[in-house]
Amino acid sequence: MVRVTSTLRRDVLRAGTGLVAGGALAAGCGTGRTAAPPPAPAPTSPTSPTPPSVRPSTAPAPRAYPGHPAQITHGPRSRPQVALTFHGQGDPALARALLTTAERHGARLTVLAVGTWLDEHPDLARRVLDGGHDLGNHTQRHIGINTLAEADARREITECAERLRRLTGSVGTWFRPSRAPAASPLVARLAHAAGYPHVLSYDVDSLDYTRPGAAAVTREVLAGVRNGSVVSLHFGYPDTVAALPDVLTELGRRGLRAVTTTELLS
Repeated sequence: MVRVTSTLRRDVLRAGTGLVAGGALAAGCGTGRTAAPPPAPAPTSPTSPTPPSVRPSTAPAPRAYPGHPAQITHGPRSRPQVALTFHGQGDPALARALLTTAERHGARLTVLAVGTWLDEHPDLARRVLDGGHDLGNHTQRHIGINTLAEADARREITECAERLRRLTGSVGTWFRPSRAPAASPLVARLAHAAGYPHVLSYDVDSLDYTRPGAAAVTREVLAGVRNGSVVSLHFGYPDTVAALPDVLTELGRRGLRAVTTTELLS
């Protein structure tokens, strides 16, 4: 039985958030049902303090992983590690709640940020890095990049990369296409030209953007996850915040560590 209510209340109160009940605050990238457009972002809450030891002066740059394909869907199946990857958009209070919950459980995440979200909440780029998480590029406007003309697709990638560089000193460690689980050959080529040796896809889709409830998100993740899995999740959904403690607890019971994608592949 999934237990979310008391855990969620404790995590949200400690993170200083104000959840908007039932509202979808980010748009999903899966190929299934489409979530409602996000409303205007809620006011930001103070950034959680983090130890000086996890404050990098410059974010890591992208790197190549020999032996892995240009589009990565999972890591090695031989090690008990998984990567929980988040599409970075939506209410910043929910984002902070997810980061704080992960850190309290000793987990590290991979955040693929949308450029317009970084424009509205630039402090969150450093908040992600300060917590020891990966930060990457999820296009500038979160539109269907595989359907765009070459010049427009290039702009979606490079504009987000420029914002990441300005905020962190790096274009981010990963690129993930928006509104698609995998990049078209054109988009993969453009991402490589922008400095990303790999496109980051996933092998487990939580379907949290369909707003199925926390218990369903937890079941979806745990039904598909195994050694080396890359899981797709989203900032901006209360269901995801509520599900994360139980997901992390069950991963730990199975002996699986939630690590950054960089660590998963290293």
